[in-house]
Amino acid sequence: MKIEPGKLAKLVYKLYDSADNSLIEEIPARKPVVFRFGINHLFPDFEQNLMGLTDEDEFDFVIKAENAYGPIDTYAIFDIPKETFEVDGKVPDNFFLPGKKISMHDNNGQQHIGRMIKIMDETVTIDFNHPLAGKDLRYAGKVIEVFENDKIFPFNINSRIWCLQLRCPERKKNKLQTKCRNHCP
Repeated sequence: MKIEPGKLAKLVYKLYDSADNSLIEEIPARKPVVFRFGINHLFPDFEQNLMGLTDEDEFDFVIKAENAYGPIDTYAIFDIPKETFEVDGKVPDNFFLPGKKISMHDNNGQQHIGRMIKIMDETVTIDFNHPLAGKDLRYAGKVIEVFENDKIFPFNINSRIWCLQLRCPERKKNKLQTKCRNHCP
């Protein structure tokens, strides 16, 4: 069976930063990932590179930054006064550390995760870009299996429409005995 819209594929792969070939993520054979194709939840270039592959086919391709997480947006990097982080007039010791991730909310209440990239006397520079923004991504791996949507399986899929009875977050949260209406196919 070939990967095509509406099909599911079980994959193992390594994701690299193609600039220096450093490993970003590894999906090992003992814990493969399953993707559903043709529902616009994957990068279009990712789907296009895998379309037509079958069981046991290997792949190795690069997705340019602009077709993945986009370029680095300089408007997503801010110098924020350190006093912003004070609680009762104090900031905990060792709060400002380069590389530290921090959660902040905008004026609309939206949560954003940023990374401290520079600590200065009065301000801290925080980068709210996706960690993979600006990177060309190389995927190298293997298709383990391609199958229809009706197969029940005990591993993750790339969207919330993945529960297939047992793994549904709504089912777990509300202790449902059957498939939920909103998340189960």
